[in-house]
Amino acid sequence: MKEVIIYTTPGCIYCVMAKDWFRKNDISFTEHNVAADAEKREEMIKKTGQMAVPVIMVDNDIIIGFDRKKLASLLGI
Repeated sequence: MKEVIIYTTPGCIYCVMAKDWFRKNDISFTEHNVAADAEKREEMIKKTGQMAVPVIMVDNDIIIGFDRKKLASLLGI
């Protein structure tokens, strides 16, 4: 199975939607709350040049925002 990492903030509705979608599709993921974790926030910015969330990584592919079609394609569902 592919590694899925999601960078989130507590008030982000798209982050909640993405996590719900992962759960509905039985996709395991690791969440990093960038509002509370400065190290992970810097990691996210370094990888993407973005401060917007969600940032979702599927193995080495980076998705900015919650793009169901792209996620489904990358995850083979």
